[in-house]
Amino acid sequence: MTTPTFESLATLMAGWVLASRRTVTRMILAAGDSADKHFSSYHRVFSAARWSLDRVGLAVFDLIEPWIDGDVLLALDDTLARKRGLKIFGCGMHHDPLISTRSKAVMNWGHSWVVLGVIVELPFRPGHYYCLPILFRLYLNKAKANQHRRVYRTRPELAVQMLGTLCSHRKNRRFHAVADSAYGGQSVLNNLPPNCDLTSRLLMDARLYEAPPVRKPGTNGRPRKRGNLLPTPAAMLEGRCRRLSFKIYGRTDTARVAHVEARVHSAPDRPLRVVAVEPLTGGRKPQAFYSTRCEATAEQVIAWYAQRWSIEVAFHDSKQQLGFEEPQGWSRRSVERTAPVAMLLYSLVVLWFARAGHRQYQPLACPWYTSKADASFADMLATLRRQTVRQKVLSLALNGPGSRKVRQLLEHTLAIAV
Repeated sequence: MTTPTFESLATLMAGWVLASRRTVTRMILAAGDSADKHFSSYHRVFSAARWSLDRVGLAVFDLIEPWIDGDVLLALDDTLARKRGLKIFGCGMHHDPLISTRSKAVMNWGHSWVVLGVIVELPFRPGHYYCLPILFRLYLNKAKANQHRRVYRTRPELAVQMLGTLCSHRKNRRFHAVADSAYGGQSVLNNLPPNCDLTSRLLMDARLYEAPPVRKPGTNGRPRKRGNLLPTPAAMLEGRCRRLSFKIYGRTDTARVAHVEARVHSAPDRPLRVVAVEPLTGGRKPQAFYSTRCEATAEQVIAWYAQRWSIEVAFHDSKQQLGFEEPQGWSRRSVERTAPVAMLLYSLVVLWFARAGHRQYQPLACPWYTSKADASFADMLATLRRQTVRQKVLSLALNGPGSRKVRQLLEHTLAIAV
C-alpha cells in the first residue's frame, strides 16, 4: 500500500482499539487529533484504496515468525459474523453453531469467514497456546456466487488457497495445519502444499487399508491401489488398547487409545497415523483422528488436535472485545477488508503484549478473582488502552503536586470504563 494509505490504516486501527463501537466514524472520533485528514479518506481505506489483505496478513506472519521454533502449527476453521440487511455483499444463510443443538441445526443471516491462524506459545505464558489469525476468505454460497458472477468455491477449497499462499511465502519452512472434520476430507488432504502436513478428525466407521502389496514381475492386470482392509477406528477400540493420561484443554484426562499406520479410501497413496480414542473421564464420546505425519505417536496427534481450540478462543475474543461483527460496510471491498482487520488487530495486540505489554500489566484488585494468575485478552486490551492514554496524558506536560493524581485518576477511570 502507499504511505498515505498506511498512515490512514494505522490511524483507524488505533481508533479501533479505543472506540466503543467499531464503525469508521467512531474510529475517527476515538483517534482524536491523530485523525487529521478528511473523514472520506478513512472510509476509502476499506472501500476503494488499493492494497492487499493477504499481503498485510503475511506481514503479520513475519512478525509472528521469530516466536516460532521448528515447524509452524496452523489452525483452520470458519466462523459466522451475523448481519442485518439484504444489500450487504456476500450475506447469506449459514449454519449458526452457537444457537444450534445436536438435534436441531439453526441457520442465521450473515457472513461466513474461513480463517487461517498461527498457533504459537509465547514466553509470558508458558504452556498456553494462542492462535493468531493472518489470512481470511469470505465464503459465498452458490446463489450468491452466481449473483455476483464469482466462481463458486467450497470452504475447504478456500482453505487450500490460503495454505498455498502461506506455504509459498516460506517455501523453506515446514507447516502443519490442524482442523476439524469439515477440513479433513479429500479436497484438502489430496491438495496440500508439498511443505504442509494435516491433522484432523476421522469418522469412527472409516475404511482403513494397508499399503498396497509390492507388484511381482510378470503379474497381469491393473496394479492394486489399496492393500488389505484394516479394522475401523470403532473396531480398534474393541480390541486391546493402551490407557493413557494426557493434559489437554487445561486438565488431565484418561483414555483408552489405539493407533495404527493406515491409508484411507480417498487418499490411498498417503500413509497416515490413525488414532482411536475412548475417553474414560470428561464425558466425551469415542473419537478418531489422523495425521499425515505417520511417524508421530498417539499422544502427539491428540495434543496437536487439542491445540485447535485456540482458534475458537480467537473467534470469541475478536467478536466480544474487538467488534468483529460490528462493521457496517456493504460494498464488496469494504466487506472483504473491514471485518478481517479486527482479527489482524487481535494478533497484533497479543504480539504487543508478548513483547512489551506484559511488563506494564497491572491486574485489578478484585477479591472475587482468587485464582486468576494470567492475563486474558480483555486484560491485554485494557493494558494497551491505559498505555495509550498514559502517553497522551504525559504529552500534556502536566506539572505540580497534583499532576500524579490526575494521571492516576485518568488511568483508573479508563480501566473501569473498559
